[in-house]
Amino acid sequence: MSGKRSCPATLQRRLTLLLAVLLCGRAVAAPPGQAPLRLGYFANITHAQALYARATGEFERRTGVRIKWVVFNAGPTAIESLFADAVDATFVGPSPTINGYIRSRGEKFVIVAGAASGGTGLVVRRDSGIRTDRDFGGKTIATPQMGNTQDVAARLWLEEKGYRLRDRGGTVSLVPLSNPDQLTLFKKKQIDGAWTVEPWLSRLEVEGGGELFLDEKSLWPGGRYVTTHLVVSRTFLANNHEIVTKLLAALVEVTERINSDKAAAAGLLNEQLRKETGRALKDEVIRKALSRVEFTWDPMCASLKQSADASRRIGFIHQEPALGGIYFLNPLNDVLKEKGLQPIAGPTF
Repeated sequence: MSGKRSCPATLQRRLTLLLAVLLCGRAVAAPPGQAPLRLGYFANITHAQALYARATGEFERRTGVRIKWVVFNAGPTAIESLFADAVDATFVGPSPTINGYIRSRGEKFVIVAGAASGGTGLVVRRDSGIRTDRDFGGKTIATPQMGNTQDVAARLWLEEKGYRLRDRGGTVSLVPLSNPDQLTLFKKKQIDGAWTVEPWLSRLEVEGGGELFLDEKSLWPGGRYVTTHLVVSRTFLANNHEIVTKLLAALVEVTERINSDKAAAAGLLNEQLRKETGRALKDEVIRKALSRVEFTWDPMCASLKQSADASRRIGFIHQEPALGGIYFLNPLNDVLKEKGLQPIAGPTF
């Protein structure tokens, strides 16, 4: 132990987190006949607000309805669940959101808030022979799912570096693998690297002996870009506007709590990950992961247009993306105004 004492403010924040955990088992008295809110998310650090809220019951308490949590591995599956009316809302990345919005001609869902920026990048094996961006010929790189946000980023980056993929007559293999499979095959030296999301970047480093070749922040102006935002079905929003507003108030509050003391939040998030995945992260892993992610309710609208342009450039979108109306930020701004926080400006596209 270091012998350092925590300051009273830090102790107070940690006691608040502990109280939230102790309260999470209390039942929520939903209005008679009120269906649960079916909410999707990933068991990733870039979806920390969902993990935190599931651990503490904060979303249930704030909305007054039961939450039916639905866990996904990657964004395309989450968007398909929205199309199938299997979820009412989900935390998800930009690329699947863009594709789904275009497919539905803007009729299925809207983005109502941000959740995270950063926490993505490319980790390579130390013995892969990859030292510079000229060393990817003949290599195999994994992404979480074809068409997900990290997959689009990897394809664009490889194209900009002059590579073609094997399925197009080139020399680089890009393979879709779930995050746990990425780590397994990384250790077995069956893939050379993975473009993925936290905590898997840090797990590949710490558990797989890899090294961070590229932090995606370096590719964005100011290092800020949307990694995760919250989208809601238009039907659910129209019929449950008050519930959505309360959900956004809870999102803002949970985000503030995580940011106020990441060290304290790390323990709570790690315990929830243990419940969901069967094992907790090493302390070094979760510290690294949290240090690379900015938690924010700002959806960073400008970066979404850049993501859409990237999808079009690599052929996932075949025409100028029509994204008008993709954001509905009025409920979020109402919450922010009530809390005395800066409102979010809408997109310029």
